[in-house]
Amino acid sequence: MTASAPSNTLPTDKRAGKYLTFFLGDEEYGLEILKVSEIIGMQPVTRVPRVPEFVRGVINLRGKVIPITDLRTKFDMPVDEGRDACIIVVQMRGVQTGVVVDRVSEVVAIAESEVEDAPSFGSGIRTEFLLGIGKTGGRVKLLVDIDKVLESSEIAALESAVASGSAAA
Repeated sequence: MTASAPSNTLPTDKRAGKYLTFFLGDEEYGLEILKVSEIIGMQPVTRVPRVPEFVRGVINLRGKVIPITDLRTKFDMPVDEGRDACIIVVQMRGVQTGVVVDRVSEVVAIAESEVEDAPSFGSGIRTEFLLGIGKTGGRVKLLVDIDKVLESSEIAALESAVASGSAAA
């Protein structure tokens, strides 16, 4: 009898494709390119009271208010305020949002043979936001399922931040 893959893991043929890669510190991540709208430079962010710490606030992007999430904070990484960050604008469960990353790297095609399941680290360690681990170009890339980075309640907080930011505009 073989062990089955975790229920959150897609078959590798569904994880193969093109990914926009980016860095948080020295770690390289990848987002499905079809989830990415655009990449913009860091902009002044309007803080919204009473939102989770990982929500930096909102920006006005060509007349549309979008929430900004800091992935370093969400992933419990130390935040370097002096870093040269940028924003990747993505669709996250139907909500257009920006995610702050340290730097964008490139778009890479990752074949099914280059994707492995994310390892299990035991109970209490959340890895359901990972589609898998990509091994390409001699490096390991953590493939992020952007729709699972935030929980439903956190998506609601983003929508609330948008509503608050729109009302202030």
